[in-house]
Amino acid sequence: MEIALSIIVPMYNPGKRLIPFLDSLLSQSYHALEIIIVDDGSTDGSREIANDYASQHRAFRVITQCNQGVSVARNTGLAHARGAYVAFPDADDILHPDLYTQLMQEALSQDLDAAQCNAKRYYAGSQQYKVLFPFERMPSTGVVRGSDWLARALRSRRFIHVVWLAVYRVQFIQQHQLFFEPGLHHQDIPWTTRFMLLAARVKYINTPLYVQNMHDTSISHMKRTGWENVLYQRHYIKIAQMLRACNDEFRETRPGFHWQIARELLSICHSARREPCVNAQRQIAMDFFEHQLHRMLLKECRGIKQGYQAVLWLKRLRKMAAHPTIKPAARAVKDNPQ
Repeated sequence: MEIALSIIVPMYNPGKRLIPFLDSLLSQSYHALEIIIVDDGSTDGSREIANDYASQHRAFRVITQCNQGVSVARNTGLAHARGAYVAFPDADDILHPDLYTQLMQEALSQDLDAAQCNAKRYYAGSQQYKVLFPFERMPSTGVVRGSDWLARALRSRRFIHVVWLAVYRVQFIQQHQLFFEPGLHHQDIPWTTRFMLLAARVKYINTPLYVQNMHDTSISHMKRTGWENVLYQRHYIKIAQMLRACNDEFRETRPGFHWQIARELLSICHSARREPCVNAQRQIAMDFFEHQLHRMLLKECRGIKQGYQAVLWLKRLRKMAAHPTIKPAARAVKDNPQ
């Protein structure tokens, strides 16, 4: 059978959630696929489990590399993909059996650059499910330009940039050199933005076909404080700069695109507010002004609410940046890289 879809799975210590995820891959009703698991230096026994599945099922392949992060793992998978389309699910989530049947049917029948669906979030603590994109705010679309879809999604104020909800045309990725930024947390945000601004034909269906597991051990959702949080917020600084460069390149003037950049900048402000370490809080604020993000925030904010938040938070950040350093806490961060 000819391979139409390459499923690339970056894997790093997914723990007990790996086997349910792999079983949901095996349960897919779509069969013209290959499953490329890129083991990014796992140390919890996941590599052995993946290799066991690969030994029993021809669709599975395991590529092992030293730990370099999810971006490099996805790029590695792209280099080995044989399908016309590619997908990037996370190794601790669950896939509906018809996920790729529905997305690939849309992609192939309508010659799409990308086909995307909705999802549900599962909260382990409460054992509750919540739809990721509210049906009334983000209804299904016909075939539209990627920039039109992105503008519509951002206008909903409920859109989250995730790469794992879609299938993407490989030739399109290669043509535009859409590879993931190595070492960048939340690289989904600039990657999906750039993809959609370039794409000519995309479609969204609001049927939830993917379950995202929400848990504290996820790299994206773990709590960070102190210098670790300072470094983490520098990823968001990089993301905001990448989004600004992307929007400038395409000269898009839609309010949603500018609102998106302001939202990422405001997330840095909120992180500074929640930071319990005064020295780390001060450093986040200093980084904000050093990179001229205060100017970017005032330029990009849209609407009365976001404008008010921008003015309020810049006032607060200036107070944080002016706060004197506390020496005992400083010893914990003085030798960390900039």
